[in-house]
Amino acid sequence: YSSGGIIAIIALLLNLFFVIGVLASIGATLTLPGMAGIVLTIGMAVDANVIIFERIREELARGSGLKKAIADGYTKSYSAIIDANLTTLITAVVLTMFGLGPVLGFATVLIIGIFSSLFTAILITRLITDWRLGQGKEIAYSTSMTEGAFKNLNYDFIGGRKKNYIIAGIIIGIGFLSFAVKGFEYGVDFQGGRTYVVKFDNPISTTDVREAITKTLTDNAPLVRTYGSSNQVKITTDELINSEDPNADNLVASKIHEGLAPMLNNVSYDKFMDTYVQSSQKVGPTIADDIRSGAIWATLFSLLGIFLYILIRFRRWQFGLAAVLTIIHDTLILLAIFSLLAGILPFSLEINQTFIAALLTVIGYSINDTVVVFDRIREYLNLNPKRRQSEVINDAINSTLSRTIITSLTTLLVVLILFIFGGEVIRGFSFALLIGIIVGTYSSIFFATPLVVDLSEADANRRARATEKLDARKKKTKKTEATS
Repeated sequence: YSSGGIIAIIALLLNLFFVIGVLASIGATLTLPGMAGIVLTIGMAVDANVIIFERIREELARGSGLKKAIADGYTKSYSAIIDANLTTLITAVVLTMFGLGPVLGFATVLIIGIFSSLFTAILITRLITDWRLGQGKEIAYSTSMTEGAFKNLNYDFIGGRKKNYIIAGIIIGIGFLSFAVKGFEYGVDFQGGRTYVVKFDNPISTTDVREAITKTLTDNAPLVRTYGSSNQVKITTDELINSEDPNADNLVASKIHEGLAPMLNNVSYDKFMDTYVQSSQKVGPTIADDIRSGAIWATLFSLLGIFLYILIRFRRWQFGLAAVLTIIHDTLILLAIFSLLAGILPFSLEINQTFIAALLTVIGYSINDTVVVFDRIREYLNLNPKRRQSEVINDAINSTLSRTIITSLTTLLVVLILFIFGGEVIRGFSFALLIGIIVGTYSSIFFATPLVVDLSEADANRRARATEKLDARKKKTKKTEATS
């Protein structure tokens, strides 16, 4: 975006400054998920700038002068920006209501980031832009490479929608098969139990560790996964989790030490706990049930809140239902991938609180993307009431394709950096976001909008049949009266 892009970068830096300032003022403890929330907020904050800049470029392409194009670009962007951020805010608020610990920290950062992003993208960039124009300086919103990008596109997104439905159905069907046969790798906070992160002196086989511990534990076989480096493992066990013995924690740790001692040169129990056990966690069955039910309610309330908002905002139930069905589509595909790849990838794909935070973030991102497209569809339908709805919607998708790709790539880049450098604690979280962004971008274009077309056509056909039946009754009544 040339000099416009520089203004956006200044706004992003100020956004980061404001978020950290608010967190400092409220005395927030910055956890690793909280840091992830800051990074993700910066990635998603690009979206508002992209929406504005794309609108300005459209106005310039129509022949408007620079000042008028900027004024109209900002004015016409407000609706899409506010709708997109409010739907993301709904999921963030739900997370604060039902989230615990790190999830609550992530949601808090996300909420602060949403308001800060709106402030910097709408107000700060406009102030800088007006100041530069007042100084008599020109502002460019494209370079020689990007000036003609994504212009005059006419891809038929609606025509191939049935193929897209079939592909989605196959993936979700494979997912359901995996749910039934393989299930999920549940975290300790969802199923109850104890976890221990143990670091060895040399690279170790998870199979050897599992066999060694299974000999000393009396309950179910433990789950052992490589955790970060090849010499570190995460052990999950439900040994004595229902026991009321006050020494149960020490007993379980002793059994694990007994099994692993031969692999650690027969170190003492105290040295094992101090040197080799990096961290441990215990979650009782009752707390696990509460966390699991909270996660379910959080997801359901997010879906309900988003449906109601879109229903009120767009005044057509087809938009609300299409948005919710798209979210369900994204959620099922994400769950299918986690079920299929659990135990195959070299990092944990646990279904836990952090995964729920990632899932709701994906829901927020997906609906953000979908709402921007819906907003343009609503605008085009109002401008072209006599044209075929499918053609108008196709044009609307093509017109927002530039914004969709740019925002998705920038957010994807941010999450990829989180995935590579964020550490093992949030690797599963980052992986869920990676998959979610890709699936969410795809579904907003190839799934949500075609659903609006099909739901609208089905509703129109239903109304037409009802009208035909009513006319037939009226004719029959008139004929009876005439005969009488």
